[in-house]
Amino acid sequence: MRFIPYGHQCIGPEDIAAVDEVLRGDWLTTGPKIREFEDSLSGYVGCKYATAVNSGTSALDISLQALNLPPGAEVITTPFTFVATSNAILYNNLRPVFVDIRSDTRNIDPEGINDHITGKTRAIITVDYAGLPCPMDGIRKIAREHGLVLIEDACHALGASYRGRKLGTLADMTVFSFHPVKAITTGEGGAVVTDDRKLDSRFRILRSHGIDRDAGGKYDGGAGWGYDMLCLGRNYRMTDIQAALGISQLEKLDTFLARRREIAALYTDLLRDSPQIEVPEVSPDMVHAWHLYTVLLRGVPRDEFFRFMRSRQVGVNLHYIPVYRFTYYRQTIPNDPSSFPVTEDVYSRIISLPLHPSMIDEEVHYVAESAIKGCQLYAR
Repeated sequence: MRFIPYGHQCIGPEDIAAVDEVLRGDWLTTGPKIREFEDSLSGYVGCKYATAVNSGTSALDISLQALNLPPGAEVITTPFTFVATSNAILYNNLRPVFVDIRSDTRNIDPEGINDHITGKTRAIITVDYAGLPCPMDGIRKIAREHGLVLIEDACHALGASYRGRKLGTLADMTVFSFHPVKAITTGEGGAVVTDDRKLDSRFRILRSHGIDRDAGGKYDGGAGWGYDMLCLGRNYRMTDIQAALGISQLEKLDTFLARRREIAALYTDLLRDSPQIEVPEVSPDMVHAWHLYTVLLRGVPRDEFFRFMRSRQVGVNLHYIPVYRFTYYRQTIPNDPSSFPVTEDVYSRIISLPLHPSMIDEEVHYVAESAIKGCQLYAR
């Protein structure tokens, strides 16, 4: 059996042709494909505005920078995420406040959010772990009651929906990622979407050095060479090459998602009866994007299981090491792991199985059979 990675891009001839067309044209970056991709994305999601950038991390950064929050303000989020979520908070001189997760969803526990709101709290960042939406109605209610901005990190969850609404329409702003292992890819890339015109305008300035080209008239009387720098932005621009790939990929997103759902359902059928494996469940009011298929092990040492699966060419992975465990966070924002009992339990038992649209059923069966064999071999 060839090595089966936990995630992998799906690039077809139409994607290559779209990129080739740009390479043969006049624009490589900051050209017409950017706006075309943004319009396609906002149309798919059902929101008014989309701003494309060069990574999901960049999208998180500008989503916070656009708020102009006071230094030291607190932003509530989950510790069970990739470090980019909380790093973006630190980039903006803000303080991440971690709230424990729920074991069944791996998402932030809404009941814990209220307990962590203080006079310094200004925003909440939810993370749709593995592609499963957070219960946004309840979290949005908490945000409104306390006057907090709600940011949804949906980097795992493009195409997912909650109570009939696609993610991207439920928070003040929503962030997506287009890394190769995500639902669609632009190589690297990301976007932040919103229905707020003023926020969208600010995102566009922040992604390009803080420069506003519409303000150029103050210098040249309309001759066309002037521009103004309004704030300290960064170079987070996406290229037309990436945007062309994104447009092509977005046309196939629903097909990709359908295959991910098929694989997830097959895994669940094959693994449900194993006494050492807890399979993920999905509430009927949610449509999961299945960026990851994670299981919790019962009575099986995770590290031994990990090594066994890798020895069988199965690219299992671990998502995630809790953010507060990293050296930088322990040194700068120390948190006691015992304050997050659910996160610690999930972290000690979780494993990600391979899931990407190009997998064939034979590979899914092989992964499941290997997982059951590994559990039987190492069960205690």
